[in-house]
Amino acid sequence: MHLDMDAFYVNVHILDHPEDAGRPLAIGGQPDQRGVVASASYEARQMGVRSAMPMSTAVRLCPTLKIASANWDRIHSCSRQVMAILEQFGPLEQMSVDEAYVDLTQWDNPEEKAAEIRTAVKHQTALPCSVGLASSKLVAKVASDHDKPEGFTIVPPGTEAAFLAPLPTRAIHGIGPRTAEKLARLNIHTCAQLALADLGLLQGAFGSQGMSLKERARGVDGRSVVVDHGLAKSISQEWTFNQDVNDPVRLRAKLKEMAEDVARSLQKRQLVAHTVTVKFRWADFTTFTRQRSLEIGINEAETIYVVAEAIWSEHWPPGQKMRLLGVGVSKIEAPTIRQLGLPFLE
Repeated sequence: MHLDMDAFYVNVHILDHPEDAGRPLAIGGQPDQRGVVASASYEARQMGVRSAMPMSTAVRLCPTLKIASANWDRIHSCSRQVMAILEQFGPLEQMSVDEAYVDLTQWDNPEEKAAEIRTAVKHQTALPCSVGLASSKLVAKVASDHDKPEGFTIVPPGTEAAFLAPLPTRAIHGIGPRTAEKLARLNIHTCAQLALADLGLLQGAFGSQGMSLKERARGVDGRSVVVDHGLAKSISQEWTFNQDVNDPVRLRAKLKEMAEDVARSLQKRQLVAHTVTVKFRWADFTTFTRQRSLEIGINEAETIYVVAEAIWSEHWPPGQKMRLLGVGVSKIEAPTIRQLGLPFLE
């Protein structure tokens, strides 16, 4: 079973602000500060407002749009409440604050259990959700999105390909805009067309991913629910400036601030990282990342900053205006030896 909370940030806001129910509402940053839409009410979506859209665009599409900031403490509290309900029914794989998979194979009546879960979440949290039930994670996720909001879609075993057939290829998780555009150039628009496409044609366009695309279009997915994700793969921070910035003092200050945030996250989890990455975005939206790997794991703010600043200095042309700057770490592990300094950077 895949459960997806409906307009989660919006509905968490409405718990504390019921007067905003039923109106076009967006959670996110302000339009004059390059804010983006994190979540939109269904009333706002009817006006064309979508997640990840610049808030300035959202306001142009919907002049009556109300904008509210995300209450992260409340959001995480509600998320924990939802996940506590789900884990009572079977192995739980949480994918984000507002979606998760639950393995219901232990039950003789998984359809009834899925309905019970959906009802329990609504009654205990006052938050709406949609549920999809299928024989694979891939199809269950598509099913949960099939009849939003408050949908409940069951795809019986053996009907996966027929269920997916009329849907656009973008319905399949993992097929993004670029892949869909590439498929469209091959005159492949639906899952049925993708499932029946010539393998040689797909391999010519996508290489070894060709077979995987055909299988996913038929609902073939052998992944199981994974209860323990293990260590985080990466931790990062990024900042979009209200106005493009080319002041090195200000850019270095922001680098240091983000390095400190990343370091706190590592230290809180008692982890170290072996790779530091800096994300660049120029004023013309050109975006790229550069990274540097270290033999010894690090988690101190000053050390992360020194490495990040070295990367940034190497790849930032003086005077180049930046729209966004980010710092991240990866190749994360639990420390096995004490962190040492980095004299080669001095």
